[in-house]
Amino acid sequence: MDPEIRAALDAHSTLTLAYVDADGPQACAVFYAVFCPVTEASGATGAPALVFVTSPTTRHGRALLPGDVPVAFTAQRDGQEWTGLTGVQGRGLCRRLAGAERAAALEAYRERFPYVEHDERLRQAMERADLWELRPRWLRLVDNGRGFGHRTEWSEGG
Repeated sequence: MDPEIRAALDAHSTLTLAYVDADGPQACAVFYAVFCPVTEASGATGAPALVFVTSPTTRHGRALLPGDVPVAFTAQRDGQEWTGLTGVQGRGLCRRLAGAERAAALEAYRERFPYVEHDERLRQAMERADLWELRPRWLRLVDNGRGFGHRTEWSEGG
């Protein structure tokens, strides 16, 4: 992943997740952490992914349950002026995590949001929560601070 794009993803904490279900297109906001999963076969760190928490009983949770569901998303800070607008647009696949993958993703989420560990109610809720991985396939950083419409793109395998 391009270092500028990774830095932009690290700089934000909320993404707008867009998906399509039987009722049509929809979007929702979720807190996320950047997560670098370790590949079981090689033990190597894979491409960065985004991890978020949601219940499979929500509309977006139900839409994502089949696994490897295509989604689109944006991540940017609120309250920006258009001349300095910076954010990331992306497309990828979502799936629910389990076992060792879930445990590793939960650790990344706790590092990003340490207050979760310090609030007993949140900590207990996180132990029971479903964690989801969004594996980007295409990313675009828009940085108007470097010139109107400045873009840096990354795609899987490209």
